[in-house]
Amino acid sequence: MLASLERYSDSVFRTLCYNHGADLTFTEMAHVESFLKKNKGSLAKVAVKDSTPVQIQLLSSNESKLDRFLTGFKPFEGFQGFNLNLSCPSKDVIRQGKGAAMVKRAAKTSRLVSLIRDHGYPVSVKLRLGLNSFEKKNKLYLNNLGGVDPDFFVVHAKHAAQSSAEPEDDSVYPECVEAARGIPVIANGGIDSSDRVQSLMEMGVGGVMMGRPALGYAGVFDLFKNELGFNDPPKPLPDATSMKQHYDEIYEQIGGDDKYRDRFHRVVDRKKPSY
Repeated sequence: MLASLERYSDSVFRTLCYNHGADLTFTEMAHVESFLKKNKGSLAKVAVKDSTPVQIQLLSSNESKLDRFLTGFKPFEGFQGFNLNLSCPSKDVIRQGKGAAMVKRAAKTSRLVSLIRDHGYPVSVKLRLGLNSFEKKNKLYLNNLGGVDPDFFVVHAKHAAQSSAEPEDDSVYPECVEAARGIPVIANGGIDSSDRVQSLMEMGVGGVMMGRPALGYAGVFDLFKNELGFNDPPKPLPDATSMKQHYDEIYEQIGGDDKYRDRFHRVVDRKKPSY
């Protein structure tokens, strides 16, 4: 799966990654309130211009507002449901009681998930290991995994107070898989090799989600599938320059945003991936 990447996950980038092996993509996250207010910036974040499979990532902690949004929502081709974000570590988001602040609120999360299901839509939940080391140590995240019933969970194996430079704790996945009661658990965070994917699969996860590796090389999905034997026969792997050209072709076909294209090109040029 392609993770939601703020300022990068537009329709063009999602389609590029889907064409190179990502099975499911996610929009940038957006507050439900911003949709209700018809905020142009938020609506642009979730603009869908083709049929690439995508879930809309939501920040929400209020059933009434979520219900109002869902009542007026119109599904579209490629729509695969909603993803509730219990992972965002932003202090502003946490102060609003959203994002990682929701990890310890399993009952609230369960009501939000049930509400989305009642409207007839698929739903997934993305969570971290809590707000801080205390919440992680006390394994509050297991309450969500054990008490909420989405179609799948995505677990980012860090707590919200950890920096991007700190390593993920993959040791949590076996107990997460057990707590989830057969609901698939998708591993997220720092996944940068097929060997690591293999290790996570052996722990019982149902899949992996990658974000930043795909910015440097959108073919990372097919690369790992080739190496793990999921692509039979193996798919051809364009180089980074060809990937930029493919991005531009999609941009022209579906109508992209210059800001997103410029950011994508700069990142690819800077990362120079060694895959």
